[in-house]
Amino acid sequence: MFNKMIAGMLPYMPKKLVWLFSKEYIAGETQEDALIVAKKLNSEGILTTIDVLGEFINNLDEAEANKNEYLRVIEMAEAAKIQGNYSLKPTSFGLLIDKEVAYTHIRDIVAKAASYGNFVRVDMEDSPCTDLEIDLFRRLKHEFPKNVGLVLQAYMKRTLQDIKNMEDLNNKEVPVNYRICKGIYVEPAEIAYKGYDLVNRKYLEDLEYMLQKGMYPAIATHDKPLIDGAYNLLKKYNYKKENYEFQMLYGVTPALRKSILDQGHRMRVYVPFGKEWFGYSTRRLKENPKMASLIIKAIFIKG
Repeated sequence: MFNKMIAGMLPYMPKKLVWLFSKEYIAGETQEDALIVAKKLNSEGILTTIDVLGEFINNLDEAEANKNEYLRVIEMAEAAKIQGNYSLKPTSFGLLIDKEVAYTHIRDIVAKAASYGNFVRVDMEDSPCTDLEIDLFRRLKHEFPKNVGLVLQAYMKRTLQDIKNMEDLNNKEVPVNYRICKGIYVEPAEIAYKGYDLVNRKYLEDLEYMLQKGMYPAIATHDKPLIDGAYNLLKKYNYKKENYEFQMLYGVTPALRKSILDQGHRMRVYVPFGKEWFGYSTRRLKENPKMASLIIKAIFIKG
């Protein structure tokens, strides 16, 4: 109850106060901030995926601006020889306003990354977006087979069937590339699994199916039991280290991240940046009120 109260109050708090919490999990407001963080992570042997904040926009002018910012950051990151790729949320480009406009913008971004031999990850958002984002991914995958991937959320009851439905996109030469995460949006029990143990079990079932089919899984979690379960599955299927990776969010569980890296596994960190950090932070807290304790710590210990 206390955590939910803090989460509800956060949007009304001064930005400077919220930044005390947010700055550990967001690279900053500018492309330069993101590249500094990405360079530091690269120096530690960690790959990155850079994300411009700003999902669920209100008009298509914002969509155009977001596209242009992605094109600039790709050019800057490639010039700086950042070892990493890019992630985007389709609602940042007007998916829920005009799906064709959104597709055109996202295609331009994927084409730009592909011109450098690089890769773009299409993030999965809440349930009204799921079918739209799978359709968008399919269109991009046919044109750019090596340059685009998708996020899947293990707590959605449809996810395993979605993986099976997209098996036609998978082949030995170019395995389909999925980031598998638990899922953070609040969804009804009719369409989403509830409960820690159940969601973890479904996550590992999805991951095992990907391994059985020779797909490229990006194992995105900060949960030690899930990481141990992934280790067991990777060993069971004798999966080569170049055919999968682990992923984590910037600023979260750095000690656990280092332990994965120290065991020789590929690690990629999600690096969000942008002027929309405040909205991102408040939305993430509403979706995960347990993080409120971290805000209290930031305010009273670090502040």
